[in-house]
Parts: sequence; C-alpha cells; structure tokens
Amino acid sequence: MLKRALKMAAGALYLRSGSGKQALADRAVILMLHRVVESDEAASLPHRNELCVGQHSFDRLLGWLKRHFDICELEPLLTTPSSSDRPRLALTFDDGWHDNATLAFPILQRHQVPASIFLSTDFIGTRQGFWWESIGETLWGSFGLAAIDSLLPRLAASGKPVPELLRSMPQNADRSRLVMRYLASLKDLPAPTLQALADSCPLSDPPQAMSWAQVTELEQSGLIRFGAHGASHALLDCLSPSQLQQDISRSLAAIASHCEQPLPIYCYPNGNYSASVTACIQQHALPFALSTRAGIYSAQSSMPYGLPRIGISQAVAAAPALLGWRIQQAGRPHH
Repeated sequence: MLKRALKMAAGALYLRSGSGKQALADRAVILMLHRVVESDEAASLPHRNELCVGQHSFDRLLGWLKRHFDICELEPLLTTPSSSDRPRLALTFDDGWHDNATLAFPILQRHQVPASIFLSTDFIGTRQGFWWESIGETLWGSFGLAAIDSLLPRLAASGKPVPELLRSMPQNADRSRLVMRYLASLKDLPAPTLQALADSCPLSDPPQAMSWAQVTELEQSGLIRFGAHGASHALLDCLSPSQLQQDISRSLAAIASHCEQPLPIYCYPNGNYSASVTACIQQHALPFALSTRAGIYSAQSSMPYGLPRIGISQAVAAAPALLGWRIQQAGRPHH
C-alpha cells in the first residue's frame, strides 16, 4: 500500500509540475480501454482487472482526466498540432463490447468526452463470444458446474488441461488469479481452436459484442467514431498472407459499410503485428495503426504503424493518480 501511495503522489505531482507539463507539451496520451461493467468489485478481480473498469470508477476517471487534459478525438490528435497549453489525450476502446454502448457511452455523453471504438467486426451483431471472456467466465463459474464440466475435456483435448484444483476452489481472488494465468497460457493456440472452444461455452445474455444498430446510434451522437480491430480478432502476425489479407479486408469493408465516418486508423488485435502486417495496412492506405505498447505519442518520434497507448485497468481507474505515474514512466527515454 505504501508503494502504491508513493506512486499516486508522484503521479499527481508530475502532472502539476513544470517539468511534467513541459514533457507533455508536444506529445499526447492515448488511453486503451476495453470494457465498462456495472460493479467496481467485479471489475477488480484479477482475471477481469486488465480489461474491465467499473462504471463508478470510469465516471470518476473521466472527471479526473478533464481536470488534467484536453480530451480530443483521436484522428485530430494524430494529425493536427496542439493549440492548447494543456496536454492532449484521446480515449480508445478495443473489441466493441456491448457494455461500451450501454454503460460506457452514457457516461461519456454526460461528460461530453469523445472516444474511438475499434471493432472486431465478425462479432458485431452476433451471439459469438470472445474466447477469453467465454472461457474465462465459464471457468470462473458464471454458468455453473455443468458448464465447467462440459468445457474441461475440450480444453484438455486442445493440449491445455486446466489445473485440477480449479474446479473445487471457491470464487475468490486465488481462483481468479488461476483463471487469469490459465487464459494467458491459451494465447498460443490457433485462432480457430480458441473460437471453437468459446463457441462450446454457454451464450452470454446480453451478447458480448454490440450490434450494428448500436454502432449507428453511437456514431450519430457525434461523440464516437469507429475503426477496425481485425475481423476475427486473430493474432494478425500468426496468419498466412492470404488469411491476413482476408481478415483485414473483411474488417475494413464491414466498417466502411456500416459507418459514415470510419477512422483511417487500424488497431491490432492483442497488439500483435509484424512487417508483413504493417505492409498490408499500408496497402489499404491507412496512415496509422495502434499497438498495445506502453508509451506517449509524439508526432516526431512515434512509429505511425505502431502507435503507443497506455492501458487502463480497474486498479488505475479507481486511483487515477496512478495514471499520472504511468504516464511519467512511459515518457522516459528508455521507452
């Protein structure tokens, strides 16, 4: 707790200090979020913490950000020099979760804060589940023991047996940490295998992803713009050349078909990219792509096809001064 308190104090001081303001004067911060959920307590569980933020913490985070930053739309932040003496910041959301529309958007609207949402387009308007959510929540016990017992042999058959003690563990932080570590071990499985495992899990209600009608509603608000985050959410650097071209083309075509002002910015699923991936993005005449690498954006030094972002977890959203510390760390030369 002392270490956390020291980080918060350092972060708050950095954003108020002359050196902090000078360091951010010609740079900008791009935040990476995924989900906003009803309960801060549920969001704080280890297997959810990195991707989920509770709505109360999100509301408080936006208020804090408005006090310290000019919150801008993403495209102008990347293409237009700043005319303000305050540091600039943009919000991005990955995947296209249903709760982006039902929980995050009303809070963004209340604060009049713009955001960019990057959609994994195969999931939008379907009941298909993201593998880490479907498998993770099944193993956590959200759908009961029968669902766990049905999934365990399938996971074992994939070559990734679940630790035996998980099934009998109570729903506490230890079980959540075990689920988190297990999910991380699955990332090297082929995308079709992961999706088949997800498809064998119980369906979520409401669906995990938003609908195209919600995409239209959010875009028409003037606060939200949309870009592509892969079609299948497969790791792009693991696909064959033809699969890569198909996935990127399909995602961009879906965005172009459903959005009036699609963002000319790509967002790599899981942050994975390679020279062949960036070449494919360039072939589609997109000038920018977002990574998951931690860092501060600089028009002079940031790679346009690997733009850095800072991830927002529940832990950071609940104590926004921690974000000040992370910005200070991300802005140091070794990044």
